[in-house]
Amino acid sequence: MDDLGTLETLSQEQIQRRVAELGEWFHNMDLKGVKTAPQHFLGDYPAVKWRRFADRIPADLHGRSVLDIGCNAGFYSIEMKRRGAERVLGIDSDERYLAQGRFAADVCGVDVEFRNLSVYNVGALGERFDIVLFMGVLYHLRHPLLALDIIHEHVAGDLLVLQSMQRGSDQADQLQEDYDFWQTEMFDSPGFPKMHFVEHKYADDWTNWWIPNRACVEAMLRSAGFDILERSEQEVFICRRGTPPYGPGVVYPARGGSR
Repeated sequence: MDDLGTLETLSQEQIQRRVAELGEWFHNMDLKGVKTAPQHFLGDYPAVKWRRFADRIPADLHGRSVLDIGCNAGFYSIEMKRRGAERVLGIDSDERYLAQGRFAADVCGVDVEFRNLSVYNVGALGERFDIVLFMGVLYHLRHPLLALDIIHEHVAGDLLVLQSMQRGSDQADQLQEDYDFWQTEMFDSPGFPKMHFVEHKYADDWTNWWIPNRACVEAMLRSAGFDILERSEQEVFICRRGTPPYGPGVVYPARGGSR
Protein backbone atom coordinates (compact mmCIF):
# COMPACT_ATOMS: atom_id res chain seq x y z
CA MET A 1 0.00 0.00 0.00
CA ASP A 2 3.00 2.30 -0.50
CA ASP A 3 3.01 4.96 2.25
CA LEU A 4 -0.43 4.05 3.53
CA GLY A 5 0.75 1.06 5.53
CA THR A 6 -1.08 -2.25 5.73
CA LEU A 7 -4.79 -2.44 5.18
CA GLU A 8 -5.28 -3.75 8.71
CA THR A 9 -3.75 -0.62 10.21
CA LEU A 10 -5.16 2.05 7.92
CA SER A 11 -6.64 4.98 9.80
CA GLN A 12 -9.74 6.79 8.62
CA GLU A 13 -7.51 9.69 7.65
CA GLN A 14 -5.39 7.43 5.44
CA ILE A 15 -8.46 5.87 3.84
CA GLN A 16 -9.94 9.32 3.24
CA ARG A 17 -6.72 10.44 1.57
CA ARG A 18 -6.65 7.44 -0.74
CA VAL A 19 -10.35 7.84 -1.58
CA ALA A 20 -9.60 11.42 -2.65
CA GLU A 21 -6.59 10.30 -4.69
CA LEU A 22 -8.73 7.83 -6.62
CA GLY A 23 -10.90 10.63 -7.97
CA GLU A 24 -14.63 11.26 -7.98
CA TRP A 25 -16.68 8.24 -6.90
CA PHE A 26 -20.14 7.36 -8.21
CA HIS A 27 -20.70 4.59 -5.66
CA ASN A 28 -21.11 5.90 -2.13
CA MET A 29 -19.47 3.18 -0.06
CA ASP A 30 -18.68 2.94 3.62
CA LEU A 31 -14.99 2.10 3.96
CA LYS A 32 -14.44 1.71 7.70
CA GLY A 33 -16.46 4.83 8.40
CA VAL A 34 -15.30 6.81 5.38
CA LYS A 35 -18.02 7.63 2.84
CA THR A 36 -16.72 7.72 -0.73
CA ALA A 37 -19.50 9.89 -2.24
CA PRO A 38 -21.40 11.47 0.65
CA GLN A 39 -22.80 14.26 -1.54
CA HIS A 40 -24.23 11.94 -4.20
CA PHE A 41 -27.21 13.54 -5.99
CA LEU A 42 -29.19 10.30 -5.53
CA GLY A 43 -28.45 10.10 -1.82
CA ASP A 44 -26.82 7.01 -0.34
CA TYR A 45 -26.45 5.39 -3.75
CA PRO A 46 -26.43 2.53 -4.62
CA ALA A 47 -27.18 1.30 -1.09
CA VAL A 48 -30.59 3.01 -1.17
CA LYS A 49 -31.39 1.07 -4.36
CA TRP A 50 -29.94 -2.20 -3.06
CA ARG A 51 -32.11 -2.14 0.07
CA ARG A 52 -35.25 -2.26 -2.10
CA PHE A 53 -34.43 -5.61 -3.69
CA ALA A 54 -31.65 -7.17 -1.59
CA ASP A 55 -34.04 -9.74 -0.13
CA ARG A 56 -34.81 -11.01 -3.65
CA ILE A 57 -31.22 -12.20 -4.14
CA PRO A 58 -30.26 -15.47 -2.38
CA ALA A 59 -28.73 -14.69 1.01
CA ASP A 60 -26.38 -17.67 0.68
CA LEU A 61 -24.34 -17.68 -2.52
CA HIS A 62 -21.79 -20.28 -1.46
CA GLY A 63 -20.58 -22.27 -4.45
CA ARG A 64 -21.92 -19.76 -6.98
CA SER A 65 -20.11 -17.51 -9.42
CA VAL A 66 -21.05 -13.91 -10.15
CA LEU A 67 -20.19 -11.61 -13.05
CA ASP A 68 -20.77 -7.90 -12.37
CA ILE A 69 -20.87 -6.10 -15.75
CA GLY A 70 -20.17 -2.39 -15.47
CA CYS A 71 -19.15 -2.87 -11.85
CA ASN A 72 -18.09 0.75 -11.26
CA ALA A 73 -16.46 0.88 -7.79
CA GLY A 74 -17.69 -2.60 -6.94
CA PHE A 75 -20.57 -2.01 -4.54
CA TYR A 76 -22.61 -4.95 -5.85
CA SER A 77 -19.54 -7.15 -6.35
CA ILE A 78 -18.62 -6.70 -2.70
CA GLU A 79 -22.19 -7.42 -1.58
CA MET A 80 -22.17 -10.67 -3.56
CA LYS A 81 -18.90 -11.72 -1.96
CA ARG A 82 -20.27 -10.90 1.48
CA ARG A 83 -23.04 -13.40 0.74
CA GLY A 84 -20.45 -16.09 0.22
CA ALA A 85 -20.15 -16.24 -3.57
CA GLU A 86 -17.24 -18.49 -4.48
CA ARG A 87 -16.05 -16.27 -7.30
CA VAL A 88 -16.95 -12.68 -8.15
CA LEU A 89 -15.60 -10.96 -11.25
CA GLY A 90 -16.29 -7.27 -11.76
CA ILE A 91 -15.66 -5.79 -15.20
CA ASP A 92 -15.65 -2.20 -16.36
CA SER A 93 -14.01 -0.22 -19.15
CA ASP A 94 -12.98 2.66 -16.87
CA GLU A 95 -9.65 2.11 -15.10
CA ARG A 96 -10.51 4.74 -12.50
CA TYR A 97 -13.54 2.76 -11.35
CA LEU A 98 -11.54 -0.47 -11.35
CA ALA A 99 -8.88 1.11 -9.14
CA GLN A 100 -11.61 2.29 -6.77
CA GLY A 101 -13.11 -1.19 -6.73
CA ARG A 102 -9.83 -2.89 -5.93
CA PHE A 103 -9.18 -0.49 -3.07
CA ALA A 104 -12.72 -0.81 -1.69
CA ALA A 105 -12.59 -4.62 -1.82
CA ASP A 106 -9.22 -4.64 -0.07
CA VAL A 107 -10.46 -2.34 2.70
CA CYS A 108 -13.58 -4.49 3.11
CA GLY A 109 -11.45 -7.63 3.25
CA VAL A 110 -13.16 -9.48 0.39
CA ASP A 111 -11.64 -11.27 -2.59
CA VAL A 112 -13.09 -9.78 -5.78
CA GLU A 113 -11.39 -9.94 -9.15
CA PHE A 114 -11.58 -6.80 -11.29
CA ARG A 115 -10.83 -6.66 -14.99
CA ASN A 116 -10.96 -4.07 -17.76
CA LEU A 117 -13.43 -5.52 -20.25
CA SER A 118 -16.33 -4.24 -22.34
CA VAL A 119 -19.74 -5.91 -22.25
CA TYR A 120 -19.36 -6.46 -25.99
CA ASN A 121 -16.25 -8.60 -25.36
CA VAL A 122 -17.45 -10.83 -22.51
CA GLY A 123 -17.29 -13.82 -24.85
CA ALA A 124 -13.53 -13.68 -24.33
CA LEU A 125 -14.06 -14.90 -20.76
CA GLY A 126 -15.04 -18.32 -22.10
CA GLU A 127 -17.28 -19.19 -19.15
CA ARG A 128 -20.80 -18.86 -17.83
CA PHE A 129 -21.73 -17.45 -14.44
CA ASP A 130 -24.53 -18.47 -12.09
CA ILE A 131 -25.53 -14.84 -11.60
CA VAL A 132 -24.88 -11.93 -13.97
CA LEU A 133 -25.40 -8.40 -12.63
CA PHE A 134 -26.12 -5.74 -15.25
CA MET A 135 -26.81 -2.71 -13.11
CA GLY A 136 -27.13 0.78 -14.55
CA VAL A 137 -25.40 -0.03 -17.83
CA LEU A 138 -28.05 -0.57 -20.51
CA TYR A 139 -28.81 3.11 -21.13
CA HIS A 140 -25.12 3.99 -21.39
CA LEU A 141 -24.69 1.75 -24.44
CA ARG A 142 -25.00 2.68 -28.09
CA HIS A 143 -26.02 -0.90 -28.85
CA PRO A 144 -28.07 -2.08 -25.85
CA LEU A 145 -29.94 -5.00 -27.43
CA LEU A 146 -26.70 -6.34 -28.88
CA ALA A 147 -25.25 -6.29 -25.37
CA LEU A 148 -28.18 -8.36 -24.03
CA ASP A 149 -27.78 -10.82 -26.91
CA ILE A 150 -24.07 -11.20 -26.13
CA ILE A 151 -24.70 -11.69 -22.41
CA HIS A 152 -27.25 -14.41 -23.17
CA GLU A 153 -25.02 -16.08 -25.76
CA HIS A 154 -21.79 -16.13 -23.78
CA VAL A 155 -21.91 -15.54 -20.02
CA ALA A 156 -25.40 -15.93 -18.53
CA GLY A 157 -25.69 -19.33 -16.89
CA ASP A 158 -28.83 -18.93 -14.82
CA LEU A 159 -29.90 -15.59 -13.33
CA LEU A 160 -29.62 -12.10 -14.77
CA VAL A 161 -30.27 -9.12 -12.52
CA LEU A 162 -30.79 -5.99 -14.60
CA GLN A 163 -31.34 -2.41 -13.50
CA SER A 164 -32.02 0.39 -15.94
CA MET A 165 -33.06 3.99 -15.72
CA GLN A 166 -36.49 4.34 -17.33
CA ARG A 167 -38.41 7.27 -18.69
CA GLY A 168 -41.88 7.49 -20.15
CA SER A 169 -44.90 5.45 -19.11
CA ASP A 170 -44.78 2.68 -16.52
CA GLN A 171 -47.56 0.95 -18.44
CA ALA A 172 -46.76 -2.28 -20.30
CA ASP A 173 -49.34 -3.27 -22.92
CA GLN A 174 -50.28 -6.85 -23.71
CA LEU A 175 -49.42 -6.95 -27.40
CA GLN A 176 -50.39 -9.32 -30.18
CA GLU A 177 -47.74 -11.52 -31.79
CA ASP A 178 -48.25 -9.72 -35.09
CA TYR A 179 -50.11 -6.80 -36.64
CA ASP A 180 -51.23 -5.93 -40.13
CA PHE A 181 -49.00 -3.48 -42.02
CA TRP A 182 -51.78 -0.86 -41.97
CA GLN A 183 -52.32 -1.03 -38.20
CA THR A 184 -50.52 1.83 -36.49
CA GLU A 185 -52.58 2.83 -33.46
CA MET A 186 -50.61 0.64 -31.03
CA PHE A 187 -47.46 2.69 -31.63
CA ASP A 188 -49.15 5.70 -30.04
CA SER A 189 -50.00 3.85 -26.82
CA PRO A 190 -47.92 4.86 -23.76
CA GLY A 191 -47.50 1.15 -22.99
CA PHE A 192 -45.93 0.22 -26.32
CA PRO A 193 -42.17 -0.55 -25.99
CA LYS A 194 -40.27 2.66 -26.64
CA MET A 195 -36.59 3.61 -26.46
CA HIS A 196 -35.78 7.31 -26.22
CA PHE A 197 -32.60 8.29 -28.06
CA VAL A 198 -30.48 11.07 -26.55
CA GLU A 199 -28.40 12.73 -29.23
CA HIS A 200 -26.38 14.99 -26.95
CA LYS A 201 -26.68 14.76 -23.16
CA TYR A 202 -29.15 13.83 -20.46
CA ALA A 203 -28.42 14.69 -16.80
CA ASP A 204 -25.16 16.27 -18.00
CA ASP A 205 -23.96 12.85 -19.22
CA TRP A 206 -23.17 12.26 -22.89
CA THR A 207 -23.14 8.47 -22.33
CA ASN A 208 -26.88 8.35 -21.65
CA TRP A 209 -27.65 7.18 -25.19
CA TRP A 210 -30.87 5.16 -25.00
CA ILE A 211 -33.46 5.46 -22.22
CA PRO A 212 -36.27 2.86 -22.36
CA ASN A 213 -39.72 2.82 -20.88
CA ARG A 214 -40.73 -0.15 -18.74
CA ALA A 215 -42.39 -1.99 -21.64
CA CYS A 216 -39.22 -1.67 -23.69
CA VAL A 217 -36.97 -3.11 -20.97
CA GLU A 218 -39.26 -6.11 -20.60
CA ALA A 219 -39.58 -6.63 -24.36
CA MET A 220 -35.82 -6.43 -24.91
CA LEU A 221 -35.17 -8.96 -22.16
CA ARG A 222 -37.65 -11.39 -23.69
CA SER A 223 -36.28 -10.79 -27.18
CA ALA A 224 -32.76 -11.64 -25.98
CA GLY A 225 -34.00 -14.90 -24.47
CA PHE A 226 -34.49 -14.03 -20.80
CA ASP A 227 -37.56 -15.08 -18.84
CA ILE A 228 -38.59 -12.33 -16.42
CA LEU A 229 -39.17 -13.86 -13.00
CA GLU A 230 -40.10 -10.65 -11.24
CA ARG A 231 -39.81 -6.92 -11.24
CA SER A 232 -38.26 -6.59 -7.81
CA GLU A 233 -38.05 -2.81 -7.80
CA GLN A 234 -39.24 -0.17 -10.24
CA GLU A 235 -36.00 -0.37 -12.22
CA VAL A 236 -34.82 -3.89 -11.31
CA PHE A 237 -35.72 -7.12 -13.10
CA ILE A 238 -34.66 -10.61 -12.04
CA CYS A 239 -34.56 -12.97 -14.99
CA ARG A 240 -33.65 -16.54 -15.85
CA ARG A 241 -31.80 -17.49 -19.00
CA GLY A 242 -34.23 -19.06 -21.45
CA THR A 243 -34.43 -19.53 -25.21
CA PRO A 244 -34.54 -16.58 -27.63
CA PRO A 245 -37.84 -16.44 -29.51
CA TYR A 246 -36.04 -16.76 -32.86
CA GLY A 247 -33.83 -19.64 -31.77
CA PRO A 248 -30.37 -19.91 -30.16
CA GLY A 249 -27.59 -17.87 -31.70
CA VAL A 250 -29.95 -15.89 -33.95
CA VAL A 251 -29.32 -12.18 -33.48
CA TYR A 252 -30.35 -10.72 -36.82
CA PRO A 253 -32.32 -13.39 -38.68
CA ALA A 254 -32.65 -13.01 -42.43
CA ARG A 255 -36.18 -12.02 -43.39
CA GLY A 256 -38.11 -11.85 -46.60
CA GLY A 257 -40.03 -8.87 -47.89
CA SER A 258 -39.08 -5.52 -49.32
CA ARG A 259 -35.73 -3.90 -48.64
